[in-house]
Amino acid sequence: MNVYLKNTLRFCIIILLQVLILNKITLRWWSEPGFPIFIPYVYPLFILLLPFETPVWALLIMGFILGTTVDSFMNTAGMHACATVLIAYLRTNVLSALLPRNLSEYAGQSPSIRSMSWMPFLVYSAFLIVLHHFVFFTIELWNVSNFGFLLLKILASSITSMLFIVVYLLLFTKQSTSRI
Repeated sequence: MNVYLKNTLRFCIIILLQVLILNKITLRWWSEPGFPIFIPYVYPLFILLLPFETPVWALLIMGFILGTTVDSFMNTAGMHACATVLIAYLRTNVLSALLPRNLSEYAGQSPSIRSMSWMPFLVYSAFLIVLHHFVFFTIELWNVSNFGFLLLKILASSITSMLFIVVYLLLFTKQSTSRI
């Protein structure tokens, strides 16, 4: 399948999943008052799964389009766009730090469990998801006077988002057919 068609389809699926399903459910780990209600955000996965050779300028544009699309559905006035553009900017540096070879040696591949293996991919995605959530929730709360509440919301949302991302990857990616 053409890489452009594949990524356009992925963009639409992830946006629809986020807007139509995940935005409608609010989660709370505990029912105690004061524990934050949060929504898992899996839409940054689109940026995380773009091909290795995607230039930074294209990542920034796609991050802005992705964030603005989510902002338009959630009425959040650029908060998602800000967080998504930041992770799009840092994505190449994080991949370069995690991978043993130069990114140019991964021509025609995308970051995935197959190309990176489980642990590096989970570290890569978890780092960028936590960073995304930190920026988004800091802007959303616009107040760090209750730092514990902010950290709790970031942690709970990041863990839940990573669980949904793993489920997405298991459902929508081809698994290796080789057996040990």
